[in-house]
Amino acid sequence: MKVTTDRLVAGGVVAGPLFLAVWAVQAFTREGFDPGRHPISLLALGGAGWVQIANFVLTGSLYVAAAVGLKRAGQGTWGPRLIGAFGVGLIVAGVFVTDPGAGFPEGAPEGAGELSWHGVLHEVGFGIAQLAWTAAAIVFARRFKGRARWATVGTIAAALAVAAWPDLDSLSIRLVIASAIQFAFVAVLCRTCQPRRVATAEASLVVASGDWGRKR
Repeated sequence: MKVTTDRLVAGGVVAGPLFLAVWAVQAFTREGFDPGRHPISLLALGGAGWVQIANFVLTGSLYVAAAVGLKRAGQGTWGPRLIGAFGVGLIVAGVFVTDPGAGFPEGAPEGAGELSWHGVLHEVGFGIAQLAWTAAAIVFARRFKGRARWATVGTIAAALAVAAWPDLDSLSIRLVIASAIQFAFVAVLCRTCQPRRVATAEASLVVASGDWGRKR
């Protein structure tokens, strides 16, 4: 059965909130995990690590599905492709887990651990996701006009500023905040671009125009 475009695009609406909800449950229930100190990726380690691995992969898959939907909905070529690349980056980051560090899980070194091949690929996936999201936001900003364009530029600046702030002590929680900004942008984008909503808005505009014409 062919999945409708609306449902595909809806994947981009629910992906971010789902990811953050799963992170929050783990962050405050996993023994030894400190959300103010430990990066999200460390949750993929240990006996319950499969939960975060699945979280990365499912979230990334929803963004890939949303990218297909956005392309079907006529939202250009490169914008949807980059949203898809954002999802692929998250999938890669999930499949290839990071290395233990910062004292998590129990027995891990307090500082940065030794970098393994899968740790390198995890960082590559993370890098792909960040670059793809930034590029996608820029591409869509060029398609928008007026306040929507400036809101997109502000979103990009906010996400980069939060992530790049030179304070290592708060890096983990700032990465969560930056991720929330990124997820929110894609959610609003997908919500706005759902064909059903666009069609409803266009129909309302036609009706309003007709009423205005009759009043004249």
